[in-house]
Amino acid sequence: MTLRAAVRGVGHYLPDRVVPNAEFEAIVETSDEWIRSRSGIERRHFAADGQTTSDLATRAARAALADAGITAAEIDAIIVATSTPDLTFPSVATMVQAALGMTGGFAFDVQAVCAGFVFAMANANALILSGQATRVLVIGAETFSRLMNWQDRGTCVLFGDGAGALVLEATEGQGSSDDRGILSTDLHSDGRFKDILYVDGGTSTGTTGHLVMEGKEVFRHAIEKLAETAHTALDKAGLTPDDVDWIVPHQANIRIIEGTAKRMQVPMDRVVVTVQDHGNTSAASIPLALSVGKARGQIKPGDLIVTEAIGGGLAWGSVVLRW
Repeated sequence: MTLRAAVRGVGHYLPDRVVPNAEFEAIVETSDEWIRSRSGIERRHFAADGQTTSDLATRAARAALADAGITAAEIDAIIVATSTPDLTFPSVATMVQAALGMTGGFAFDVQAVCAGFVFAMANANALILSGQATRVLVIGAETFSRLMNWQDRGTCVLFGDGAGALVLEATEGQGSSDDRGILSTDLHSDGRFKDILYVDGGTSTGTTGHLVMEGKEVFRHAIEKLAETAHTALDKAGLTPDDVDWIVPHQANIRIIEGTAKRMQVPMDRVVVTVQDHGNTSAASIPLALSVGKARGQIKPGDLIVTEAIGGGLAWGSVVLRW
């Protein structure tokens, strides 16, 4: 028998405030048509004043636990992927742990920007396979609206806030690609590309900072690297793109999503797309899309799913799993 980290439950949370593209017309020189044509985004959600990343993460966690039919006391570990923590420390994960009433187990954050949830899933998988945890709550949560430069029309219209969560549980499989759970992971980073996507501030510099992005360069790297990491992860699992039921990509930009699917030779009717409703929610976008995809009836038990993401660092990677 082979140990696998299988999805037991999934959930998400979006703040109440919905921000349509038209709202930006009073802030910067832009239009609904301009934003849609370049990104596919129609609207996004912004956190309310005083609403923090840990608040969003906790709500998504509760939804995932309810879907799994278990309590927080049955969780061994919490991993939160975020680039927008409430505080410099402690971690968002420990705040979620406290909010859920957990007094056991352990909790920590992972920071790989938009690729954060893929990195968090790979870490959760390793904890389960090594026997350090039986059930891991994996959360992606962001309040990226707090990092925006509202004078930069190329970035401020792209991002939104939200959270998504999965409960991963140790299960026994046969050691084949038919097993439920995570079948393979593939992670990468290359710090030479820091300057094409970063926030120009931080604790050690004494400044808060705003997001800065060289869109054309990010686009160029994204399509190449996302398709490559997805193929590598499929190869590791002994699978091909023909075996894929759904690509659930990082929801950054519809052009990147379409370009990656084309390079993988997977038609768009096998891609879960939520970018039009959420914008780019960074580390939250994949678990959000998984939860929405399940709620829509797209993702079903037994489906083979490829998730892939790229973010600042650059950091990128993919996970192949059977639902």
